[in-house]
Amino acid sequence: MRPFFILTCLFLFLVACNNEKTSVEKTPIKKRTNQPNILVILTDDQGYHDVSYYGTKDLKTPHIDALTADGMRFDNFYANCPVCSPTRASLMSGRYPDFVGVPGVIRTNEANNWGYLDPNAILLPNKLKEVGYQTALIGKWHLGLESPNTPTERGFDFFHGWLGDMMDDYWKKRRHDINYMRKNQEIIDPPGHATDLFTDWSVDYIKEQAAKTEPFFLYLAYNAPHFPVQPPEDWLAKVKAREPELTEKRAKLVAFIEHLDDGIGKVIQALKASGEYDNTIIVFSSDNGGLIRDEANNGPLRDGKQSVYEGGLKVPTSIVWKKGGIVAGSSSAYKGITMDLYPTLVEAAGGEMQHSIEGKSFLPVLKGNTMSDKDRTLYFTRREGGTTYGGLTIQAVLRNDWKLLQNSPFAPQELYYLPDDPMEENDLKMENPEKYKELNKIMMQHLQEAGKVPWQGPE
Repeated sequence: MRPFFILTCLFLFLVACNNEKTSVEKTPIKKRTNQPNILVILTDDQGYHDVSYYGTKDLKTPHIDALTADGMRFDNFYANCPVCSPTRASLMSGRYPDFVGVPGVIRTNEANNWGYLDPNAILLPNKLKEVGYQTALIGKWHLGLESPNTPTERGFDFFHGWLGDMMDDYWKKRRHDINYMRKNQEIIDPPGHATDLFTDWSVDYIKEQAAKTEPFFLYLAYNAPHFPVQPPEDWLAKVKAREPELTEKRAKLVAFIEHLDDGIGKVIQALKASGEYDNTIIVFSSDNGGLIRDEANNGPLRDGKQSVYEGGLKVPTSIVWKKGGIVAGSSSAYKGITMDLYPTLVEAAGGEMQHSIEGKSFLPVLKGNTMSDKDRTLYFTRREGGTTYGGLTIQAVLRNDWKLLQNSPFAPQELYYLPDDPMEENDLKMENPEKYKELNKIMMQHLQEAGKVPWQGPE
């Protein structure tokens, strides 16, 4: 009996130890600081009203809607530029894009390339690393194709995504027959739809970070819904069955966005499952307005992507941070712009701005305080080639709801007062010569400053 008793006690002891070990393994690891994680979700060419939270009837974005309902919606948020690379440069640098060498789209073809990110620009991931963050980019970079301007050379600890601009095909994932898919510096060629890949990689990253003590910054930059509009067939079939009156083109874009929304939902669910949702700042925005020829919905605004009318610049934007005090279901009319995210996130993370930028932190707005945008000037520009632009710029200046713009290098300037004319139909330049002179002077000053910045890269 005695040996049996001893063996039984030993067995029970080992079982208890194993259970204790399992219990320890299941206990979530607590972050070493109270710093928030940061998740920036940037979509590509998503129209101002191509979200169902604005009442758009033919489209359903339940996950974006739920995210917005859990935080603060910004109804007057602007992209820095009506095309991709410049806005991304502003997000990463906190500066006007032409001040960091990216006035236009960075492309593979040097003869049609209109930007080179300043290697001396201090990027957002570098600032966050200063205060202890792990940094990752999953998805589209579009700020450089080679050294020194690849993501892991510009502050990201981890990169899993697409170096270049648009994809010619979301399944094959090539541009001009070049594979720009990378895992850090390694060329990869994974099967599947690009949206699904970026979603899955983000879910994996969030799960991995849950086991670490450092806060993380994840910049999730989807290519969708940038053309070519290629939703998976089952998503398109579902939209056509639900909305039979839609044109083929609109049905494809709706399905493309709904597929994207589903991916965003999976990423948010992974964040909730990790236990880190409440202390994560989640930013949702787009890099510019929707493309009219793809039948994007920019709401009650004129034009879309590529133009400096409101439809090319205003973007759907919301921010969630439950532990930081953002009130669920709140909204703000504050005029923010993409470059403002840089100082806002740095401040929220406990960092300090030790260099000059044009972006302005709106953290007080997120905390429910009043912050005025009166007398602030916002400037928008785009440089482009071809016979439509000839290597010249288009630009706009917005100040106290007055907007001066030149939407073609070869067209006259136009002046609008947006509260009375949100569709920018009634040019007031001749009726308000003093206001025209005031804004034109500001525009010229910016063009002079931007002209000092080299944007063609090293010789």
